[in-house]
Amino acid sequence: MVCVQNTYNIAPRNDDALIDQLAMEAIAFVPFFPLGGFSPLQSVTLGEVAERLEVTPMQVALMWLRRRSPNVLLILGTSSVEHLRQNVAMVHMDLPEEEFALLDSIGTRAIGFGK
Repeated sequence: MVCVQNTYNIAPRNDDALIDQLAMEAIAFVPFFPLGGFSPLQSVTLGEVAERLEVTPMQVALMWLRRRSPNVLLILGTSSVEHLRQNVAMVHMDLPEEEFALLDSIGTRAIGFGK
């Protein structure tokens, strides 16, 4: 086995423990639906962080995923050249620790999702 793919992003975080276990075994995790399913609270928080960092909310969500664990691999689909450029630009951006912690906490505040 080289990777596991499940629904995962800032909101649905049921696989947190699985991602950590896979990382210990050097197995990749590919988040399915990495940019969707956010509650209004989560969307507002993503927007506020994006505004502070002067990037898009989707770039923030991707930066959080990249920083979540070294075994998380992002496969991003898009039909827009502009979104492709934004996604590629995200690779060169850093998510400050305080913003990562804030974003990390919103998964636990979503109704129906938990860490």
